[in-house]
Parts: sequence; structure tokens; C-alpha cells
Amino acid sequence: MFRKILIANRGEIALRVICACKDLGIKTVAVYSEADRNSLHVRFADEAICIGPAKSTRSYLDIPSVISAAEIANVDAIHPGYGFLSENANFAEVCEESGIKFIGPRPDVTRMMGLKQQARSAMKSAGIPILPGSEGIVRTPEEAAEVAERIGYPVLVKASAGGGGRGMRAVDNPADLPNLLSQAQQEAEGAFSNSDVYIEKFIRAPRHIEFQVIGDEHGDVRVLGERECSIQRRHQKLVEEAPSPAVSPALRKETAERLARALSDVGYSNAGTVEFLMDETGSLYFIEVNARIQVEHPVTEMITGIDLVRSQILVAYGEKLSRILPPDITIRGHAIECRINAEHPEKFTPSPGRITGLNLPGGIGIRVDTAAYTDGVIPPYYDSLVAKLIAYGATRDEAIVRMRRALEMFVVEGIYTSIPLHQRILAHPDFVAGRLDTHFLNRMESAPAAA
Repeated sequence: MFRKILIANRGEIALRVICACKDLGIKTVAVYSEADRNSLHVRFADEAICIGPAKSTRSYLDIPSVISAAEIANVDAIHPGYGFLSENANFAEVCEESGIKFIGPRPDVTRMMGLKQQARSAMKSAGIPILPGSEGIVRTPEEAAEVAERIGYPVLVKASAGGGGRGMRAVDNPADLPNLLSQAQQEAEGAFSNSDVYIEKFIRAPRHIEFQVIGDEHGDVRVLGERECSIQRRHQKLVEEAPSPAVSPALRKETAERLARALSDVGYSNAGTVEFLMDETGSLYFIEVNARIQVEHPVTEMITGIDLVRSQILVAYGEKLSRILPPDITIRGHAIECRINAEHPEKFTPSPGRITGLNLPGGIGIRVDTAAYTDGVIPPYYDSLVAKLIAYGATRDEAIVRMRRALEMFVVEGIYTSIPLHQRILAHPDFVAGRLDTHFLNRMESAPAAA
């Protein structure tokens, strides 16, 4: 087994990887910026190395600094977590060249999956349904107009690289297409240093469904069910649950079988998530692959009993899935995750600062993944995530009840958090009924207040 692993990340995911490593008897090395000097992942790792100032481009995103830390600590492998360098194929290649195992897919596979148009082509070839759209990159207004007329308005212009809603524009009529195409290209260039965009059919009120996959380095790929991620704000997920209320056992089985074949064919290994949109008829359409562990992976762990991060490490070491996972993946119960962010629950403005008081909820069925502590600081330089609150129940109704109880008992003082927003979401009749789509929050916020 690996002797020592460096964790090229921070916050709760760094702690999550430390936990998995401790379970496996592996030593850990934390890297940290000057802003994270007093963070818990620094305290609980076996070793810790400062790699630069607060700005992520000079610390967590600085490949030479991360590799230097790995070489100084003499590690066997690097776990990138999510975000930062996790889907950076160049970083994975540098790890290989330095004789350090990258815990993730091969660089060539990561690079292909990172370019959405290439990923779409690979999935289409494997029989995975994709939204009607351009066959390749669209560069001119004339090319865009031809595609849009063929598939019909509304259409969506999307950046080929990156995600998070950047480089994305919905177009309702032909007159707006040239301007919105240009906007998407400019935003994509600024965000991802890649101005390539493509066009696909726009579904106005889709559900966002994603499937958790994991593959070994021997060609075996397994699918561990799906997650519902429809409750979003500005394309950022707020609440996730597993399984999805909208996915039938038959659809789950059919999609899993197709995905396993498709990803095996392209040589996919380690953890990943395949994202789909579901239209009003219940049909799924592939949109992209996230070639890393996801923020919301705990809900899958809760309903399958499988430690995904531990599995990532074992797969990277060369173990076969047949030795890591049970022969049949059984889904039991229901799990919901609320992302507790440091932001005003109504204005949605960031709220970094010092936590002056903290009470983490507990009780049966509750899990909290966090790096927060009393007197700890949520810095303004990174993602605003304070904690991931996960509730598990035998049924969806039970999971909702437990989540409501946990949100009431979750106290964070000194900063604003999104807890009140989550309480409103969990109390909404449409959420309780499972009537979800990506515009749920807009409808909830625009609804008139009760008398």
C-alpha cells in the first residue's frame, strides 16, 4: 500500500482524505497557504508544508510548489480532492513524470473529458443520449445560426472547457445569437483560457441528475447509482440527494449499464461523475463528466455503504474493483446533503470572517463534513463552504425530517450562513413532493409571502 499521500487541497475535503488514509494506515502530508496556517487539515495531517500566500494561483494552483512539497516529503501519491488541480491533466502528467501516483483518471482521459464536445462525441458513440446540438466547435455567428435553425430555439451556447455556468448563454431568438455567442466566447476565454464553445438544445426547466462511477485500472467500471442535484443557484448546487425521486429502477439499471460500457471503452479509471439533464418526459441527456470526486459524494456513500475516497486510493494503488466493492451494489434508504455556505441567506453576498460560536448537530442519521471550529476563520480567498450537512433515513420523508432537525440544531455565530435558506427549501411543498428542477429556487424566491 502507499506509504505516504500528499493532499493537494484544503478544508473539509482535505480532512475527508486524511480520514480515509488513517483508516488504511497511510501517512498524510497537508499543504497549506499562509491563510490556512491554522486550519484543521494542517493540524491532523502527519506533516504539513506551506506552499505560498493566500492567493490560490500562488499556492493551491501552483503546480511547481505542490510538486516540490511532494518531493520534499517523499510521498508516493497525491490526492487532489475536488476543485483546484483535480481535473488538471497537465498536473497529472507532471505527477507521473515525477514518479508520483496521481489519484485520479489518466491525463489523456481527464483531458478528453474536460473538453465537453469531445466527451459528448465519446458518449454518443457509446449510445448514451445527448442533447441535439453542434457536431463540433462553433466559431462564427453564421455557423451558430445554422445549428440553431436546425435544432430549433431556444438553444444554449456552452464553453467546451470548464463549467460552473461560465461561458454559457441561453438564446431564445435569432436576433440575439451573434451577441450572446460573442459574450460566451469572451467569458470562456477569460475563465478557462479557451474560447471554444458549442451549441445544444436548451431545456427550460430540467432536472439535474448525475451518476457516480468508479473504474479500476484493469478495465472494470461500476456505477453506484445517481444523485438529484436540481436545487441550484447560478449553476451552483445547494442541495443534493440520493437516489433521485425521478429515476426509476429500470432507468437506473439501463443508464448504469450503458455508462459502464462507455467509460470502460475510453479507459476511465478512479472516481467520476457523469451529469445528465432530464426533460419533462423523464428522458436523460448527457451533458458532461466530472473526472474527480464530487462535493456531494457523501450521499452516495450513505445509501451504498461504500467509502468512495478509500476506494479511490485502493484503485490508484492498482487494486481491482472486484476486491474493493461488493458484487452487487445495493441502494438502501435515502440521503440528503445541504451545503452550508458562508453567505447571507437572502442577499447571497459572501460572509467570510471568524466563527465565534459553533454547534454541530448530531443524532441518528446525521453526518457533518467540515473543517470549521470555534475561533476558526472562513477566509475570503476560497470557496465559501463551511460544512456539508448530510441526513440519512430509511425513506426520503425520514431523511427530510432528520435534516430539518439537524438544521435547527446547527449553530454558526460570527458570520452569516445559508442555513435559513436551507430551512425554507426543506419546508417547501414542492421539495417535500419531489417536484424539482433547476429553477426551483427562482420560483421559491419569487413566490408571494404567506399572509
